[in-house]
Amino acid sequence: MRYQKCRIVIIMSALDIDLLRTFTVLAEEMSFTAAGARLGATQSAVSVRLRKLEERIGRALFERTPRNVALTAFGAGFLSDARRILAAHDEALARLTAADTPLALSFGVSEHAGGDLLPVALRAMRDLMPRLKLRVTLGLSDGLIADYDHGRLDAVVIRRNLPAPGAPAGTSPGGRSLYRDDLVWAAAPGFVWLPGEPVPLVTIETPCNARTAAVDALEGAGLPYVDAFQSRGLAAIQAAAVAGLGLACLGERHVPAGCVILGAAEGLPPLPASEVVLYQRAREPAAVLAVMRFAEALQAAARGDR
Repeated sequence: MRYQKCRIVIIMSALDIDLLRTFTVLAEEMSFTAAGARLGATQSAVSVRLRKLEERIGRALFERTPRNVALTAFGAGFLSDARRILAAHDEALARLTAADTPLALSFGVSEHAGGDLLPVALRAMRDLMPRLKLRVTLGLSDGLIADYDHGRLDAVVIRRNLPAPGAPAGTSPGGRSLYRDDLVWAAAPGFVWLPGEPVPLVTIETPCNARTAAVDALEGAGLPYVDAFQSRGLAAIQAAAVAGLGLACLGERHVPAGCVILGAAEGLPPLPASEVVLYQRAREPAAVLAVMRFAEALQAAARGDR
């Protein structure tokens, strides 16, 4: 028994919670400066904590260059373990106070990322923290991430297009990927477009990364286009596509009944892969737990596990 207790103490010392949190935040931000801002620490403090964790584990977690930070193969595998440990720790700590301590959070959710899944996610948070005060803003990804960067939102769920295979990745945008939802061309079954004529687009008004992806794909293929219908709401775009007003660029999960997916067979260019990503800056255990429960509920709902 004494040996087991000593062994547990050694393991817990090796996997210090603060060091693990620093590691996971850096893995999400891929920037020492951004990770420090989120943790309330200096860039050098983040570097010191990471070095301590790597020394205790005896393995490198990141590859560092003057311009980039990337997870090593071991670091990528260890990230899921670190997240499980932190989730268990934060949930246990949060449950000690969640029932009695009011908590306020502000979320931003892109309608084209997970707006339709909000009822499931909000129900999960209500069941966990009945006294939670939540403010949710629905909007476009670009505007929401700007509000997040300026500290006006505690967490955002947005859509992010992925670089094409072989294209330079550039600086990692950070965040935590929740699920893939690739962009597709969608239109009513009777939609007819004759090659050589402008493609009638049905899109959300700018700034919208789905519209940007559609325009970039068409221009890259040398295809002219015309804005046949624009709106700021996803439901209106879906309705216009079903009504046959034109061709929509939507996340595959958002293609409405009454539309079909089109592609190369119809002479249309490929669209970029796309994913739904969480950015969050919560630090208190109860807040972290609420954000993670929200994200987990979105993931489950996107898989159809409602």
